[in-house]
Amino acid sequence: MSSALNSDQATACVDPHTGNEKISSAETEQCTPETSEQHVDDDSCCTTTSDSSNHLKEEPSLRKRLLVKSEASSKPEDDMLASVAEDSLLNENLENTEGSFLNVPSKCAEQAEEFVKKVWAAGWNVVHFHSLPEWLKDNEFLLRGHREPTNSFKACFKSIFRIHTETGNIWTHLLGMIAFLVIAAYFLTRPSFEIRWEDKVVFSAFFLGAILCLGFSWVFHTVYCHSERVGRFFHKLDYCGIALLTIGSFVPWLYYSFYCRLEPKITYLSLILFLGTLCIGVSMWDKFAQPHFRPFRAGVFVCLGLSGVIPAMHYVITDGFWHAFNFAAMGWLVLMALLYIVGAVIYAARIPERIFPGKCDIVFQSHQIFHVFVLAAAFVHYHGISEIANYRLTLGECVARDIEQ
Repeated sequence: MSSALNSDQATACVDPHTGNEKISSAETEQCTPETSEQHVDDDSCCTTTSDSSNHLKEEPSLRKRLLVKSEASSKPEDDMLASVAEDSLLNENLENTEGSFLNVPSKCAEQAEEFVKKVWAAGWNVVHFHSLPEWLKDNEFLLRGHREPTNSFKACFKSIFRIHTETGNIWTHLLGMIAFLVIAAYFLTRPSFEIRWEDKVVFSAFFLGAILCLGFSWVFHTVYCHSERVGRFFHKLDYCGIALLTIGSFVPWLYYSFYCRLEPKITYLSLILFLGTLCIGVSMWDKFAQPHFRPFRAGVFVCLGLSGVIPAMHYVITDGFWHAFNFAAMGWLVLMALLYIVGAVIYAARIPERIFPGKCDIVFQSHQIFHVFVLAAAFVHYHGISEIANYRLTLGECVARDIEQ
């Protein structure tokens, strides 16, 4: 009986490597726990002899067979329901993706608006018109967004990248100055067989006037809030720049229009130089920059520009109306004058902020519109003098008949 028990009895032991139970027969070698110095070979211990061990080994394969059987016995209706569920989930994901793409513009707009608000709130301390000192009160129709006195050039130049009433005035002429610097650099660096040195000198008068005018303008609008003394000084430079641009604009036109007629050319160049110098002298007058002298300032510079009517009428009388407009760029000269005059009228009347007080504090104010008209007139004039220079130079050297005229 004991031998039967021994033959049927199985001894369980624990594998010291894996911690799993192994079945060992009593007649075989007993399992001993592994010590730090001894390693028990798996082949010499725990030989499986019982039916329970066979059941444990066969359990994974049995599960696989049951799984395959359950999959094989699944109905087509179940497959269809699963497919519909997958399609609905896919469609939902596609709709969510499409909705996210459609929301991109609105999210970008919200983020941009939030960024502008942060720049406006934290970037610069702006105040109401009535909070300004008297020397900064130039236009009572611009109510909000004014800069306070800074007494710091660094703070003034940092305000170029902030939003306030002078932002548009600064950038319109700053970008214009950069544009004319690029054009002048290209023109003056052309080789002599393309553009003669005499033509470079004549055009340099126009380039210099335009760059100084636009440069004085944006610098004045930048440092205007520094202090009363600094603001007054750069205000004078701003007016001087307008006179310099007018003088520089007339030099190329008079030079090429009266190319072979020395006497009228010298006379009209001297006249515009005298009138321009007179305007610069008036601009040095301290009261000239005061707000109630705005119409007078506009009138002075309009009269300076209209002085060009005298040489224009001379050319029309001597060469004819058709020749003046088709070969002497008279049409471009008239367009330039109209742009200057319209801009000056808008500046003097302070339209549209006079009609909509407080609505044009940041953009579309009269001074910004005036700047745009000045910039447009300068580009129009550059095109005009280029046309008349090309025509004049194609005629060759002056003949005796032209010199006598």
